[in-house]
Amino acid sequence: MEYAREIELEGHIIDSGIMTSVFDAVMDMGGNFEITTFDVGKKKQDTSYARLIISAPEEELLEQILSVLHRLGARLTEMEDVRLAEAEGDRIVPKGFYSTTNHPTMVKYNGDWLEVEAIEMDCLIVVDQEERRALCTPMSKLKKGNSVVLGENGVRVIPPERPRKVSTFEFMHGTVSSERPSETVIAKIALEMHELKKRGGKIGIVGGPAIIHTRAAPALAEIIREGYVDALFAGNALATHDIEYNLFGTSLGMNLDSGTLARGGHKNHIYAISEVIRAGSIKDAVEKGIIQKGIMYECVRKDVPYVLAGSIRDDGPLPDVITDVMVAQDMMRKHLKSLDMVIMIGTLLHSVAVGNCLPSYVKTICVDINPASVTKLMDRGTMQAIGVVSDAGTFLPLLAKQLKNLREFEG
Repeated sequence: MEYAREIELEGHIIDSGIMTSVFDAVMDMGGNFEITTFDVGKKKQDTSYARLIISAPEEELLEQILSVLHRLGARLTEMEDVRLAEAEGDRIVPKGFYSTTNHPTMVKYNGDWLEVEAIEMDCLIVVDQEERRALCTPMSKLKKGNSVVLGENGVRVIPPERPRKVSTFEFMHGTVSSERPSETVIAKIALEMHELKKRGGKIGIVGGPAIIHTRAAPALAEIIREGYVDALFAGNALATHDIEYNLFGTSLGMNLDSGTLARGGHKNHIYAISEVIRAGSIKDAVEKGIIQKGIMYECVRKDVPYVLAGSIRDDGPLPDVITDVMVAQDMMRKHLKSLDMVIMIGTLLHSVAVGNCLPSYVKTICVDINPASVTKLMDRGTMQAIGVVSDAGTFLPLLAKQLKNLREFEG
């Protein structure tokens, strides 16, 4: 006996590889498929439509297959309204709750399709029945009595599709390679950033202390000063060593200009933190003339918001560092929701944290000397990320140079 359900797919399902992924998933999991309708778009801009019968020898296996296909954008042909259950207490999830992807998502409620707001991965969907809104809700924000979506019926996922025209992200899609020419790739990223800003888009930077250690901080400061950065996400280390370098010329006690150890330099980052604490905050230290250049200086001067999320190993920390991780999450979400592009440089942990809060349609670039860092980021759900295998000391100065060339070319 075979158990079967009918599904449909619509969009650019061929050139985006979605149809192939559906076939592979069904076969790899031991199921079968029969194509009953397949209308193929005749031109590049045209969408395609397919209807398939998915079957399996066991009902449980069929449900597992359908769950995988759901996340590829497949939907049952007979779609009912979502089922809802009340949360019995704060942060207590109902059994069988729907766990979100980071793709745009719709839910069917009283016959209408509602877009799920502020989508990110591994959250719940709460339906506000009075306002007829569907809200992507982290477990930490779930309240007693919230109406939570159960199961996948009545939920539609819209996965990313291949762009209609070639761009940097098409050129680099889905690959991580140290063989790709860095300068060519960086030129394409610079052009993408420049064009995005001209359209009024917003760009975020996720940075680690390697930016300071590799002497790339002046380049990032220039990029911020020229208006290409709308939010900075980092930890205590990036800000501390940026300030240390600009107060003492050292990073982790090393004279960055000469590459020699400074006498007693291992204490300089503590002095740097102390000076900021004495001033009251990083902004206060800038306004009092204590900090006169650098990444944090330019953020203050350009009114670029920054979120410094603390960790268990922090010295100090700086007074601006958020030591409550849930508060840090909230601040990250606040500044991430309006971004169109995020560039992650030399920090795996902060990159994964930010990546987990990003919708899949945000253009995401991960720069790291270790190719495995990009792979790990993608393995943790940020599938839209593209990788540049480079250290910060090479990437950022070249990026700043390319952006300057674009500004000069346009006059």
